[in-house]
Amino acid sequence: MPIESWRGGEIDVAVIGAGAAGVAAARQLQSLRPDLSIVLLEASSRVGGRARTIHPLGADGVALDLGCGWLHGARTNEWTGVAEKIGLTVDRTPAPWSDGGRQLEAADPDAKAAAAATADFFERADAYDGVVDTDLGAIVAPSDPWRERIHAVAAFVTGAELPKSSVIDLGRYDPGAGPDWRVREGYGTLVATYGQSVPTVLDVEVTRIDHSPADHILLSTTFGELKARAVIIAVSTNVLAAERIQFWPPLPDKIEAAARLPLGLANKFFIRVERPELLPTDTHAMGSRLDRRTGAYQLRPFGAPVIEAYFAGDLALDLERQGLDAAFAFSVEQLQHVLGADIATTLSPLAMSGWASEPFVGGSYSYATPGASDLRGVLAAPCNDRLFFAGEACSRARYSTAHGAYETGAVAAQSVAKAL
Repeated sequence: MPIESWRGGEIDVAVIGAGAAGVAAARQLQSLRPDLSIVLLEASSRVGGRARTIHPLGADGVALDLGCGWLHGARTNEWTGVAEKIGLTVDRTPAPWSDGGRQLEAADPDAKAAAAATADFFERADAYDGVVDTDLGAIVAPSDPWRERIHAVAAFVTGAELPKSSVIDLGRYDPGAGPDWRVREGYGTLVATYGQSVPTVLDVEVTRIDHSPADHILLSTTFGELKARAVIIAVSTNVLAAERIQFWPPLPDKIEAAARLPLGLANKFFIRVERPELLPTDTHAMGSRLDRRTGAYQLRPFGAPVIEAYFAGDLALDLERQGLDAAFAFSVEQLQHVLGADIATTLSPLAMSGWASEPFVGGSYSYATPGASDLRGVLAAPCNDRLFFAGEACSRARYSTAHGAYETGAVAAQSVAKAL
């Protein structure tokens, strides 16, 4: 429910950030406390945050997600129920990594060996019981013949290179038991549609939160000042760490936690296929087994004439900086190795995300630097029962996911309902 002419005023609860966490917090609060006035403040021009759906093939074409796209742990994922409740279509086609999923090289012995080595790496992370929280690179043997594949797949999960990431944090990661499903209309469509009943102000940036007064919190925004009884802050860790929002009195513990839980990077690049009948539907392929700088490719998602390329970590950042032409050239070279040289004549660039460049996000999803995993709890902790924090980075086990964001938003809403 966009508010067209807004110049501040007074409100019971202000929610900052209209991504999955902010939308979930606002909707939960509407349900728990219909007596409270709520406003959702979003610095960008749309609702959804890191969930964003586009239709580059036209309004009747396939919905493509530039951000989150899979309902991980779908049976216990809150967004699954939300999607069905609001009339969207949950597609139960098995994900490539699930039982029944389609891998282009599933029968290849080397592919099986690489998959086994990668699975063993994640098992070592789960079982790690060292006193010191080391980086993920420390649990990869230099002599492992599949170390490059391990580096690549781990970067897909964390959004960062292994030496940057905490072993303990990855060991705690648990998005829920599979399968993983998709929303045919798009995850971004799901989050934006769910937020439609919330009074929302777009293109408004909150620059300062003064929580020194005893009876209210004063928000300074680009549209004016707003007094609130409670505030839910659901913005990315990169926004907090850069102190795009100034707190008074300062909250150094929050800023430090955000800085040590930075956003990794994963970008998607969509390629149009002129002769889609040449490719199998909903089938996954890796660009390289022997180089950590590789893309993962979903061939014809939903049967569409499209290839979805997925890049993470340093490779994603390099290609984002170099632009669409560089991403296309890189993808075509890899796809020729996988699908044959002739495939190049049927491909053309379609659309690309650039999450590192998004001014009010700054990345894709959070990872913990070594020693920082417990700071997720510090980030999530309320401040004086008036400032509440939500977002995927606040989740101990479901960080990096939209349903982890949803759950932290719901917790924040419950805390606000109780505090007020």
